[in-house]
Amino acid sequence: MLIEAVQFLLDTLLQPLAAILLLRFHLLWLRAPLRNPLGDFIMLVTNPLVLRARRFIPALLGLDTASLLLAGLVEAGYLLATLGLHSYPMNALPLLAWTALKLFKLSIYLLMGALFVSALLSWTNPNTPFAPVLRSVTEPFLRPLRRWVPAAGSFDFSVLIMFLILQLILMLPVAWLESRILLS
Repeated sequence: MLIEAVQFLLDTLLQPLAAILLLRFHLLWLRAPLRNPLGDFIMLVTNPLVLRARRFIPALLGLDTASLLLAGLVEAGYLLATLGLHSYPMNALPLLAWTALKLFKLSIYLLMGALFVSALLSWTNPNTPFAPVLRSVTEPFLRPLRRWVPAAGSFDFSVLIMFLILQLILMLPVAWLESRILLS
């Protein structure tokens, strides 16, 4: 019973922190506008960690490596704590590979969430303050699809196709890699 309670706390505290740090990395990488309630929240939550880490971790190629490295450290800490809680040993190299794969998987889930919210808001409130952020996150991925799949009236099939592609990525290569890592 205690193990489930600790696992619940890990899932509730560390996983969202890793997601928010990774979201900050992606928003800055995609040059999304952060002058909105979502950007303010992300900066408020992550600034205490990221600004301290930037003293030691320089940006590489214009990317916010401090946010990415912190997301990786939080995810690795989550995985280590979860494995330790259930008494599963793991070597350093598979742990690093699993952490990178989990961050990639989390990135796909963040993109899927942005696609879903963007599609929903386009039908209900397209002028919300979140629209520019969602557009800057989803457009780089949807633009190539829209060249091949034009909109049918007012319905954009590229979002549905992107969902299918992302689900297939999660089901096939990511699941296969995850099973390989866990077997090592």
